[in-house]
Amino acid sequence: MDIKKRKDFIFILLSGFFITNAVVAELIGGKLIRFFGLFTQSIGIILWPVVFLLTDIMNEHFGKVGVRRLTYITVILIVYVYIILTAGLHIPAVPFSPVSDEQFSAVFGQSQWIIVGSITAFLISQLADIYMFWVIRNFTGGKWIWMRATGSTVVSQLIDTFVVQFIAFVVPGKWAFNEFLSNASMGYIFKLITAALLIPFIYIGHHVIKRLLKNPH
Repeated sequence: MDIKKRKDFIFILLSGFFITNAVVAELIGGKLIRFFGLFTQSIGIILWPVVFLLTDIMNEHFGKVGVRRLTYITVILIVYVYIILTAGLHIPAVPFSPVSDEQFSAVFGQSQWIIVGSITAFLISQLADIYMFWVIRNFTGGKWIWMRATGSTVVSQLIDTFVVQFIAFVVPGKWAFNEFLSNASMGYIFKLITAALLIPFIYIGHHVIKRLLKNPH
């Protein structure tokens, strides 16, 4: 397999994981859990660190144009999921359906608010992440991967966390505003800590892709 085919394969593979994590995070986002007994978050927050990791790795090797296009494609697919869920919520179940209309609505009805908030937050935060990544990369002359990866995450996830949780939980009346500020702040801190813990994996991913794309000739 030549270099171009290998690069295309790696991009498609990483894009698949990127899109899958983003869409699944939307679908499971209606379930709230307690983290360390301290704060409440959507269970979908567990998957977003993978999206951060993939964003930084793909930014490094495929450039801002490729990641920006992937972001737009992901938003379109999340909108598609929203349309399908909306249709599903309005089609009545048969009496012997193992999943009743009430059960379906309880799970995916809340997911719709998650999706609305997340589409808005995801698009803004991803574009901010891509922009900051390249600002820092150019400023440091391509050195210090950890700095551009973490720095872009600090900015993008501040936007993402507060926007998505406000639309998903304050707008539909699930959380009071003070509860939102507390949970969003803790969620943001959680994401920053996770981003720091993922730094070694960014270097590993960078090393693996660099070796795979190395011309043996």
